[in-house]
Amino acid sequence: MPGPLLTVTISETHQRGFWSGPLIILGHAILELALIVALVLGFQKIFTNPTVVGIIGLFGGLFLLWMGSNMLEGTLKKTISLEFNSSSKIKMGPVTAGVLVSLSNPYWTIWWATIGVAYVLAALKFGIWGLILFFTAHILADLIWYSAVSFMVVTGKRFFGEKIYRGTIFACGIFLILLATYFIFSGLRFFIGA
Repeated sequence: MPGPLLTVTISETHQRGFWSGPLIILGHAILELALIVALVLGFQKIFTNPTVVGIIGLFGGLFLLWMGSNMLEGTLKKTISLEFNSSSKIKMGPVTAGVLVSLSNPYWTIWWATIGVAYVLAALKFGIWGLILFFTAHILADLIWYSAVSFMVVTGKRFFGEKIYRGTIFACGIFLILLATYFIFSGLRFFIGA
């Protein structure tokens, strides 16, 4: 599903290179492992609490708005380029970005509080090894997909120039801002009960 994680993977891969995709998924996996442990320990009610979902939507939307604005600013000021640059505009590592971007998406939380809980419970029928197998397969699917995206971004670099690259990052920035706006309004709806 196209979303913030994909958008940030594309942007960070251009700025930092191929390993951005796998490292973003490492951050994503760390967060998901912590969440699965919390679910197994019985904390699923926290993740379905409307106030918690509202806070995640509101602050997550603000975080994505900041990231999208930085992407737009970089394209408009031409401070980003096809050359790999370890001094990316977003001053966080890919692992941290994987954690924060995943956490900032309220639909990630809702998915885990509903469908994810069902998967965890189904996996637990086979004991701890069932849960380990579920988590490993789930993360491997993410790792394979986002590594493939990073590979396509890195190898595609030779087929297009700076204008197409900046246009792609500009479109990703707009997409993040639109998602951020949607998440902010969704988060506010949880507070006002609409």
